[in-house]
Amino acid sequence: MGLLSSSVSITQYKVIGEVNGNLTATITEGLKKFSITDIDHEPVQKTAGWTCFENPYIPDFDKTSCIIGTYFIFSLRIDKKSIPSKIIKKYYMAEIAKKLAESEREHLSRNEKKTIKDNVVNFLSLRIPASPNIYDILWNYEESFLWFFSNQKAANEELETLFSKTFRLKLVRLFPYTMADLSKTLTDKDRDLFNTISPIKFVD
Repeated sequence: MGLLSSSVSITQYKVIGEVNGNLTATITEGLKKFSITDIDHEPVQKTAGWTCFENPYIPDFDKTSCIIGTYFIFSLRIDKKSIPSKIIKKYYMAEIAKKLAESEREHLSRNEKKTIKDNVVNFLSLRIPASPNIYDILWNYEESFLWFFSNQKAANEELETLFSKTFRLKLVRLFPYTMADLSKTLTDKDRDLFNTISPIKFVD
C-alpha cells in the first residue's frame, strides 16, 4: 500500500536532529549506501533497504531524483523468502534418511538434526526468490516531519532502525502522547504534571 493507492495507512513521525553538510548530497549518499540488495541467489531469508519511489524494483538513485519541492520521496523495501514448511520437511526427512544410511545408525543427535535443517533451509533459500514489500516515504525536511505509508509493526520497526543507521537521525512516532510531549507550549509545571500521566482502561 503506497502513496498513490486509493486507500492508505499512514504513520506520522517527527524527525529529531539535523543533517550535517550538504542536505541533498548527504541524504542521497545515505540512500545509495543502504539501498536494497538482491538476495535471490543468497542463503538469506530477509533483507531491507531503500529504493526509488518511481522504480522500486531497480534502485538507482544516480538516475532517479528523490526530491519534489521541499520533500524527499523514496521507499523502504523489505524482501522476504517464504519457504513452505512442507517443502522444508520433505527435504529434511530425505537428508535424515540419507545420513542414517551412511552412518548405519538408528538415531541422530539433536545437533546433527539442527545442522541438517539449517543446511536444508540454506539450500532452499538459494532456489526460492524473495517477495518484495514496498512502503513509500514522504519526508518534509524543513518541517522535520515524515509520513510512512504503513501501520505494520514490523515495517515501522525496520524503518526506524534503518533511518537511524542511515542518517543518524531519530524518528519519534506521533500519537497524542508524543505530540503533547513535543509541544513547545507546555510550561515546566505542565510538563511535570504531564509526566505523571498513566494509561487508564475504560473497559474491563
